[in-house]
Amino acid sequence: MNKAAWSAFWILGFIWGSSFLLISIGVKDIPATQLVLSRVFIAAVGLNIVRVLRKQKLPRDWPTIRAFILIGGGNAAIPYTLISLGEQTISSGMAAVLQATASLFTLVIAHFAFSDERMSPRKIIGLLIGFSGIFLLSSDSFDGGEVNTAMLLGQLAIVCASMFYAVFIVYSRKVITRDIAPIVISSGTFIPAVVWALLFMVLEPLLGGRAYIPFQELPQGALMAAFGLGFFNTFIAYLFFYFIIQQLGSFRASMVTYIVPVVGLALGALFNDEIVSPAMFFGAVLIFTGIGVINVRLSAVLDLMRRKPAEIPTT
Repeated sequence: MNKAAWSAFWILGFIWGSSFLLISIGVKDIPATQLVLSRVFIAAVGLNIVRVLRKQKLPRDWPTIRAFILIGGGNAAIPYTLISLGEQTISSGMAAVLQATASLFTLVIAHFAFSDERMSPRKIIGLLIGFSGIFLLSSDSFDGGEVNTAMLLGQLAIVCASMFYAVFIVYSRKVITRDIAPIVISSGTFIPAVVWALLFMVLEPLLGGRAYIPFQELPQGALMAAFGLGFFNTFIAYLFFYFIIQQLGSFRASMVTYIVPVVGLALGALFNDEIVSPAMFFGAVLIFTGIGVINVRLSAVLDLMRRKPAEIPTT
């Protein structure tokens, strides 16, 4: 058993799960788009330093550059912005649970994009269970027959972020077919993500949002949250994820997504005094159950746990 890899697995689950708490802390004092710009800039610098140290070069052909530009927006800057905007009106725990629905949307999109990702009865049942959890969560936006518009829009923002993740997971698989090292993909996509985030920061006040605040005027807690999101929860987390893939394989690495919403929900309740309503609890249970029905077959998991991970070449 690879103890180092499994330790990294659980650490990564905690790191990614804490992202929602840090975002919630950050957006109290920092405009959402400014927080995102800080996050992607720190990650871009760190990832590109690692890429240079590994003597990996960025691709120069236009099709790959174009793909990196689109992925930088659709898989980083846009969903990060939607989540940060959403957490201005909903709890970090609810955001963590709703973001887990990305795998549900991925299944639907992959069904139409790939011939080897077709729906099966088991997957359809999982989808129905998972989406019923989303509808149950949305019931928290209704109080005494009246709609809490701000909360509902916040929930929709997180769901839209999950849809972007799903679309661009599929898009990445479709367009990046060459053998490109993971560090090159991540470092290459975070460069345009910075440009996307800068554009959103300029647009936010023009669309009625908050304007840029000089960093020296921000409280220390908000600055620490912004730095933590960029350095630990994005830059370091990506390095951990690639290490886990290399050591345990992509299937077992992907199982970290089951830990993230649980950690996010728990941290929000413990450190942000967030109340987990019955609708939120049972909605989360339905979403997790749906994802589990879709992705995990008990016999396959037990078989994988017994086998040694396949050797994956390091890059």
